Amino acid sequence: MPKLPFLPKNHFYGWNIVGAGMAMQFLQTLLLNQAFGAYIALLVEERGWSKTSLSGAAAMQSVEAAFLGPLLGWLVDKLGPRALITVGVIMWAIGFAMLSQIDSIGGFYVAVILLAIGTSLCGFFPVTVTIIQWFSKNRGRALAISSMGMGLGGMCIPLIGWSMDTFGWRHTAMASSAIAVLIGVPLATVFRRRPEDYGQTIDGLPPQPKLNENDASEGVNGQAEFTTREALRTSAFWLIGLGHGSALLVVTAINVHGITHMKQGLGYSLSEASLVITLMTFFQLGGNSLGVWIGDRFDKRRITAFCMLMHGVGLLFLTYSTNIAMLVVFAMLHGAAWGLRGPAMQAMRADYFGRNAIGMIMGLSALITVVGQIIGPMLAGAFADYTGNYVTGFTILAVMGAAGAGFFLAIKTPEQVARAKMAKSYPPV
Repeated sequence: MPKLPFLPKNHFYGWNIVGAGMAMQFLQTLLLNQAFGAYIALLVEERGWSKTSLSGAAAMQSVEAAFLGPLLGWLVDKLGPRALITVGVIMWAIGFAMLSQIDSIGGFYVAVILLAIGTSLCGFFPVTVTIIQWFSKNRGRALAISSMGMGLGGMCIPLIGWSMDTFGWRHTAMASSAIAVLIGVPLATVFRRRPEDYGQTIDGLPPQPKLNENDASEGVNGQAEFTTREALRTSAFWLIGLGHGSALLVVTAINVHGITHMKQGLGYSLSEASLVITLMTFFQLGGNSLGVWIGDRFDKRRITAFCMLMHGVGLLFLTYSTNIAMLVVFAMLHGAAWGLRGPAMQAMRADYFGRNAIGMIMGLSALITVVGQIIGPMLAGAFADYTGNYVTGFTILAVMGAAGAGFFLAIKTPEQVARAKMAKSYPPV
C-alpha cells in the first residue's frame, strides 16, 4: 500500500488536499480567471480588436474545456489527479508565456487554447473530484473551504492591475508563467486519489457497515452509488447541468466583460474597476464561509435557487449602475451567490450520484454547462459591438440567469437515493 507523507497521529490527509486545492484555485483565480477581463480590456484598447472576436476566444476556451470534460472525468476516476495536475500546471505556464509574446488575434487564440487545456487539467475539475473522493459527511464544508481560494485570489486582483499598469500586460503574463511553475508544481504533489488507497477512510471516520452486503450499488456509509449510465437516466443530472449553465451565463459574461463595461461604459479606470472585482470576490469569500456553515445542513436545491436570483439581480445593478453604491450592491449579491452556489452545487451532484463515477458524471455535465459559458460572453460582446454598450446584453443575461432558479427547484431526488434513505429508516431484519 502506498504511503502518505509524514502525518501527525490521527491526522486526516483529506484536509491537506483541501488546503492544496484552495491554494491551486487561489493561483488560477489571481493569475487568470479574474485577470482575464483585464487582459481583454487592454487588448481592446491597445490593439483595437473587437469585443466579439475576443469573446470568441473566451467561448472557445469554454468549449475546449467542456469537450475535455468526459476524458478528464475518466482519467481522474481511473488514474488519479496528481499527474494530471502536474501536466496542467506546465501547459498553463506555457500558455502564459505565449500570451506575453502575441502580436495577432491568431496568436491570442493559440495562447488561450493552451491556457484552457492547462486550466482544465489542473483547476477546478480535478480539485473538486479529488475532494469528493475524500469526503462524504463533510463534503459541502470541504468544497466550500477549497473554493475560498477563488475569493482570496480575487481579493488580490488589484496586484495584477497594478502590475499591468506598472510593467505592462506582457511582463505580467510572463511573470504569471513563472509563478505557475514555481508554486503550482509543488502543490500538485499533495493530491492523492482515494483515502482507501492509503489506509485511511472517507472523512477520516470509522467505516460504517453496509446496509445490505449484497447491494453493489451501495457505497460509503450507505450512500447510493450511480454508474454514469444510471445518472444520465435521471432528471436530476440534466436539471443540475441546466441550472449550472444558467449561472455561467452571468459568471462568464462578467469575468470577460465586467471590467471593460466599468472602464468604457461607466468611466472607471482599470485600477478602480479591479477594486470592484476585488470587492466582489471578498463577498465571494463570504459566500464560501457561509457555505462552510450551512452547506451540509440545509436543502442544497433551495440554496442554489436563491443564489441564482442573486446572480440575476446583481448583474442588473452592474448594468444600470450610476454610482459606486450600486456597484457595491452588485459585488455583494453576485460575489456571495457565486461563493455559496458553486460548492453547494457540486456537493449536490455527489450527494445524489455517489463518488465512484463522479469524475465522468461531472465531465459529461460540462457538455451541458458549456452552453452557458459560450452564450454569456458571446451575447454580451455581440450586443456591445452592435449597440455600443453592454446594457442590452447584460439585461438579457440577468433575466436568463435568474430564471435558472427554476431548474434547481425542479430537481427531484433520484430514485436510487430515495431507496437508500428508506433503507436507513427501515433496515432489513
